[in-house]
Order: sequence, then C-alpha cells, then structure tokens
Amino acid sequence: MDTHVKILGILHIVFGALGLLAGLFVMALFGGIAGLVGAFGNGGESIIAIPILGGIGALVLIACLVLSLPGLIAGIGLVKYRPWARVLTIILSVLNLFNFPFGTALGVYGLWVLLSNDTQRLFNGRSAAATAAYR
Repeated sequence: MDTHVKILGILHIVFGALGLLAGLFVMALFGGIAGLVGAFGNGGESIIAIPILGGIGALVLIACLVLSLPGLIAGIGLVKYRPWARVLTIILSVLNLFNFPFGTALGVYGLWVLLSNDTQRLFNGRSAAATAAYR
C-alpha cells in the first residue's frame, strides 16, 4: 500500500497543479480580453466592460484556488505520510466522487487506498515512529 499512497499523493498534486494552471490561464485570458477592449473599444462601453471582465477572471481564479489548493496540500502531505493528510484526502475523495469522470475515479481510488487496514497501519506506524523520534 506504500506505493498506492505515493501514487495517490502524486495524483492529487498533479490535479491540484492543473486546477491552479487553469485558473491562471482563465485570469490571463480575461485580462487580455479586457486589455483589448480598453485598447480598441469606444469610451463609455469599454469603461464598463473592463472591470467586469477583470472581475470575472479574478472570480474564476479564486474559485480554482479554493478548489485546487486542498488537493495540492493533501497530496504533499500524503507523499510525506502525514496523518492529517490521510483524513483530508478521505474528505476530498468523498467530494471528488461527484466530479465525473476523473474526479470519480480519483475518489474511488483514494477511498480504496486510504480506508484499507494496511494504510491505517502504515500511517499509525509512521506517526508513532515520528513521535518516538522527537522524545
């Protein structure tokens, strides 16, 4: 199960990074469109359109950050075998079940990996070893 936990962590990192890149792309796209409207638009209408386009891009970026950062953080924690990352990833896996088709596959895989007895022992053993090392 050690390999499955690492794979799951890497998948969460990849999906989180792709979500962040998508948000940045949309923000750049809407910023570019706002720039074009400002450069080639006529006065009154472009003054209204520029902040609206910038606001839409910013909202999409914020939404992507809110949706992608927990998965990215959970993936980094899983790769480092942090016990909190297991709990966070279980929650994210349940939520991913509604994100058809890739999120559903990731959610099912995550629940299968993280709810197995071997994985529980893996995280408990590493947590106990880390606690003993700090004493």
